[in-house]
Amino acid sequence: MKNVFLIIDAQFDFCHPEGALFVPGAEQDIDRIADLIRHHAAQIDHIVVTLDTHHVLDIAHPLFWHDATGNHPSPFTRITSEDVDTGRWIPRFSVEKALNYIHDLEADEQFTHFIWPEHCLIGSRGAALHDTLLSALKDWACQCDTDYVAVQKGLYPLSEHFGVFRAQVPDLSVPATQLNTDLIADLARFDTIYLMGEAKSHCVANSLKQILDFAPELVPKVVVVTDCMSDVTGLGHLADSIYAEARARKVRFVESDALFN
Repeated sequence: MKNVFLIIDAQFDFCHPEGALFVPGAEQDIDRIADLIRHHAAQIDHIVVTLDTHHVLDIAHPLFWHDATGNHPSPFTRITSEDVDTGRWIPRFSVEKALNYIHDLEADEQFTHFIWPEHCLIGSRGAALHDTLLSALKDWACQCDTDYVAVQKGLYPLSEHFGVFRAQVPDLSVPATQLNTDLIADLARFDTIYLMGEAKSHCVANSLKQILDFAPELVPKVVVVTDCMSDVTGLGHLADSIYAEARARKVRFVESDALFN
């Protein structure tokens, strides 16, 4: 039986208390993930890490939007289709695409658009893997003579890219927003896909949802490692329906100490 770790967004900005969008509990999640890699290196055949990566002028960052008096929305502001239709919040860039994006999210029954603190900026410390995980990955690569694979997501500034497999609203002219069939094929080579990382409420949940929706052949392989992920404070309920669907479709949920027992 061959297996792969799919580690979502285990980056400084999410996993370190000084990070721009720190997820409480993420430091302990990282410790558990790193311990799994160190203690079971020979049993882990492949590791994929995802890297949330953004520009400053991203549709989910404050500077992208303003109100009629020029004020930018504060982090954690929701922006709905009603907000943009009434002019409460106005996009400063790519106006037509931005307005369509907000409507498309709601039409597809995805998460309502949310403004985040500037995070995981390209080239920044915040976009880097947490040091504890990186150290474990380097040791694993040296011991197993194989390298981990890093997959960037989020560089297209006109769509959120929570799930690793595609942007929330793909742009047909931007290949990086389309379904990542190469990654799906890579993961399909393995018998078990251990899913973990940050945040449980957002990028882990949406990665799982995209497997359910777009890669059903992977569903029987997925194991969600429940104590290696945490929610953005107060927003865990957003993903309840995703995890309920996964359980209904027989996705397995286990704690880290049961993975290799």
